[in-house]
Amino acid sequence: MDRQLVADYIEKQLGDEMTGHDFYHGQRVARLAERMLVADHPESGQESRDIAFAAGFIHDAIDEKVCADPSRVLGELAMLLDQAGMSREAKENVFFTIQHMSFSKNIEHRYQLSLEGEYVQDADRIESLGAIGIARAFVYGGKHDNKIYDPKIKPANLVSHDQYRSHTETTINHFYEKLFKLEGLMNTKAAKVEAHRRSEYMRAFVDEFLHEWNLD
Repeated sequence: MDRQLVADYIEKQLGDEMTGHDFYHGQRVARLAERMLVADHPESGQESRDIAFAAGFIHDAIDEKVCADPSRVLGELAMLLDQAGMSREAKENVFFTIQHMSFSKNIEHRYQLSLEGEYVQDADRIESLGAIGIARAFVYGGKHDNKIYDPKIKPANLVSHDQYRSHTETTINHFYEKLFKLEGLMNTKAAKVEAHRRSEYMRAFVDEFLHEWNLD
């Protein structure tokens, strides 16, 4: 598969994206998904690695947070992957993954992804943890006019996609509503190790934040 075609397309589509769902996020997800796949399954063939790489790179191109017309972009991606030399079966794997992997899509029903899809989902969720996860949470919250923190606004118990998208949120609450839960949702061996490491770092940050906030 011609990986450069995939990278060039996402750089064009998301190069100026400002909420942490940009080209570099896709690049990191692609690399991490492939690296973890190979770590757990060293027998993985090139097509399997290409599926993880492609799905990781393009997953946010159709995300409702940054894409106004997912159907149009899906058509473009189909042509792109054909041009890149991906097989029909591999392309179907990629498309199912990117359409069913998001946190919000799995609140009410957890979708069963392919092996490669599980690594892409895990890599995307790991990107919400650790130092990069903290940075992405605050830039996203600022872009959407969320408060950093308000002790009067309590974390919500998320039970549906629509609630997740529309409820009143603060960035610190987002850690409790979603980010601290991600470690327990990891599918794969390699991801569980990395998710734990990053979650510990993130929990220490929030503990320090609340300590500084509550100083008398």
